Amino acid sequence: MKVSMKDGTVKECKFEEELGKEAFWHTASHVLAQAVKRIYPTAKCAIGPAIRDGFYYDFEFDFIFSIEHLKKIEDEMKKVVKENLILQRFELSRDEAVSLMSEKKEPYKIILINDLPIGEKISFYEQGEYVDVCAGPHISNTNLIKAFKLTTIAGAYWRGNEQNKMLTRIYGVAFPKSNLLEEYLELQEEIKRRDHRRLGKDLGLFALFEEGPGFPFFLPNGMILKNLLINYWREIHEREGYHEISTPIILNRDLWQTSGHWDHYRENMYTTVIEDMDYAIKPMNCPGGMLVYKQKPHSYRELPIRVGELGLVHRNEKSGTLHGLMRVRSLTQDDAHIFMTQEQVTQEIVGVICLIDEVYNKFGFKYSMELSTRPENSIGSDEDWELATESLKTALEVTGKKYVINEGDGAFYGPKIDFHLEDSMGRTWQCGTIQLDFQLPLRFGAEYIGADGERHRPIMIHRTVFGSIERFIGILIEHYAGKFPLWLAPVQVKILPISDRFISYSKEVMNVLKKSGFRCEMDTRAEKIGYKIREAQLDKVPYMIVAGQKEMENGVVSVRKREVGDLGSIEISEFITILKGESEV
Repeated sequence: MKVSMKDGTVKECKFEEELGKEAFWHTASHVLAQAVKRIYPTAKCAIGPAIRDGFYYDFEFDFIFSIEHLKKIEDEMKKVVKENLILQRFELSRDEAVSLMSEKKEPYKIILINDLPIGEKISFYEQGEYVDVCAGPHISNTNLIKAFKLTTIAGAYWRGNEQNKMLTRIYGVAFPKSNLLEEYLELQEEIKRRDHRRLGKDLGLFALFEEGPGFPFFLPNGMILKNLLINYWREIHEREGYHEISTPIILNRDLWQTSGHWDHYRENMYTTVIEDMDYAIKPMNCPGGMLVYKQKPHSYRELPIRVGELGLVHRNEKSGTLHGLMRVRSLTQDDAHIFMTQEQVTQEIVGVICLIDEVYNKFGFKYSMELSTRPENSIGSDEDWELATESLKTALEVTGKKYVINEGDGAFYGPKIDFHLEDSMGRTWQCGTIQLDFQLPLRFGAEYIGADGERHRPIMIHRTVFGSIERFIGILIEHYAGKFPLWLAPVQVKILPISDRFISYSKEVMNVLKKSGFRCEMDTRAEKIGYKIREAQLDKVPYMIVAGQKEMENGVVSVRKREVGDLGSIEISEFITILKGESEV
């Protein structure tokens, strides 16, 4: 398909390509706006971009808009598509553009036009009677849109500012083939089935209460899962030479001013006053880590020093952004900070990349890497930023792994490498990160004594592997659909006595399994065995053991494996061997 680019050129492109999807979905948003204007002429159009999974358009309606209105708009969109409207690009001066949008009574478009640089030509796209100020890109004709669906609506403040008017955002998806829409809708249903909020409740992993929005409660099975992740984290970090510390949750304002968080991250921090002094609940662990480093002198012979912390941090997230475990106000961040010389930077970054690679492979995740560069709101010299960015690039080149540049999205104190893992449904999540920091050691006056006997400034790496333990658990729940691998399953074996007569034997079996290190539960309810099996299946336990007369007499267990079925009667020792072999995978 032909794509009209932002510079006015035309490029041949496939829908599967990133540019192809952007142009296709952007055009679909214009079709949506055209249909809305036909049905509701008094509606005001705001913005309508392509997004990662489709498109949206924001409107101001002069009536209460509801999801029931979508069907009528979809029907009108079908008419627009069938009209084979060609998208034509043209440019106007600022005055001409304002005049056109004034004539069409589009105040939001006038605001957008006036925000553009003086003297810049302003591009428009026209399809039939509909005209929109837009930079593009767009596909050539509306008839290329063979299948689409408006999926939902939401409220959205104009420009994301709560002081502005609340608009109605209409979301949708569109495809060049109907089977692609069918596949997409099937995937969305699967995503609903895997929703970690529903599965977390069903499996007794965590709870969210109105008394603490964004502050998750972990239930017994959830704590087992969380501790398994933490124990694994500790194991690999001890192996790699990290020293674990714990720093306070509340520290005074002076610390956060020194670190730069008070000036650059203040809106995301919870604060309090203690004896007339300002304090903040930590949103990040790094300033506390700096104090730990500074509490005694260091020699170059000690470097690199690798310090890890499973720190509880709090962030003042808006209520509308909260989402189960994926976006919370209280989280456990698996931070680590590495203090090193300039000569050690590449080697240390490569080591962290290899560690993160090992962890993600353990859980079966593919991932991609992104190098984020200096943002507008930053601290430090141009020289430090250039050196830090080049150091990250060098380390990435050494690993031979592919990466992309994400301009202007680094932390305020340094550039970073972000790891985007891909789950079983093809969705990506930003989890691990490596941030190179010249600024905090400078601001805190951190030093080491070099081989020359002089004082030098260490360079610092901030890095996470899981990112947030809570969020990582949410991702795992959806990735596995609650069917955790044996080593991660909170309950690995569910023992099901056929009747009360076999509870004693079942307890013997459970004790043998527990002594071998496996997590077991027994269902002693006075229910039929078929019911107990179905319940265990709903609990998604990896293995079930059925204990009855035959099993008790022969000293064996009847084993059922999740997603496989009946494995027959097995000696307990043989079953333990099977469990041990699977646990080591």
